[in-house]
Amino acid sequence: MRALVYDAFGATLYVADVPDPVAPPGGAVVRLTASGLCRSDWHGWMGHDSDIATFPHVPGHEFAGVVESVGAGVDAAWVGRPVTAPFVFACGACAVCATGDGQVCPHQRQPGFTDPGSFAERVVVHAAATNLVALPGGISPTAAAGLGCRVATAHRAVVARGRVAPGETVLVLGCGGVGLAAVQVAVGRGARVCAVDVDAASRARAGSLGAEHTFDGGLPEAELVAAAHDWSRGGVHLAVDGVGSPATCRVGVLALRRRGRHVQVGLLPPAAGSADLPMDRVIGWELDVLGSHGMAAADYPGLLEDVARGRLDLDALLAPGEPVGLEEAGRLLTTMGRTASRGMVLVDPSR
Repeated sequence: MRALVYDAFGATLYVADVPDPVAPPGGAVVRLTASGLCRSDWHGWMGHDSDIATFPHVPGHEFAGVVESVGAGVDAAWVGRPVTAPFVFACGACAVCATGDGQVCPHQRQPGFTDPGSFAERVVVHAAATNLVALPGGISPTAAAGLGCRVATAHRAVVARGRVAPGETVLVLGCGGVGLAAVQVAVGRGARVCAVDVDAASRARAGSLGAEHTFDGGLPEAELVAAAHDWSRGGVHLAVDGVGSPATCRVGVLALRRRGRHVQVGLLPPAAGSADLPMDRVIGWELDVLGSHGMAAADYPGLLEDVARGRLDLDALLAPGEPVGLEEAGRLLTTMGRTASRGMVLVDPSR
């Protein structure tokens, strides 16, 4: 099959023929309709993720497609069904998974990181009974390709971890894939949203998705924090950092009102440096600083219900234009560290 690969961190990405995967016991092979291009793929290519240890490596971790084959122990009724899956493949057998927290399974596998990813014509889903998510009618498999990371991650960060409530004020830092999805989720839940980004066009995109106000992320920290407090009349109830930098993490915490919640979604790998958090304020104001890591497959029904009810418009989160081919995906991946997002870029592995 055709796949996008690289032979070393930071090396040129190229399209190659690689062996077709075989469904392992308990697993399935999904023929891909589309895959999403995510900044996490760039982090992996840059060498920021120690899980990538075998080369040549196939990136990609957001996908949707049709189950082509299943391994021993998997219900054959899955074959032919349109599906997606979370980017964390939970083992489904440990104590953590038994509590429903597969997104932090200690035995997790991740396509595009521990395993070959979805910038290919096919991908393996391990522990299929735990990780396959059937797509209901009315949800395009192409648009659903972004559910597995950015949209699902944003949904859980805002709703489950951030506990957003109607009428609350929400500061979304970063208007890339996660940030724009977080804007939509928070607005759909009745919150008032302010979005922050250094790029004017990205801020405008957030406004089109319901953000009532935006700020330039290039402002000095003190100015940005003061503006957030003025807009929210005393500090925001919830801040969501979709960027993953020490600066945005710190701004999110400082922008909170007393007893506010900060949810860290954007990756903060060691290469980014340490976040200097004002722990005196965290303690004195009883702030919650929370991590959020994807969404377990078992929690997808709530996300899919929001899509069905119109709270989330997947098509509105997509970047303009048609899905790109594998070769163009490789070129775009290398630029993600220095270019602004215009929404989710989809990859058609058949091109």
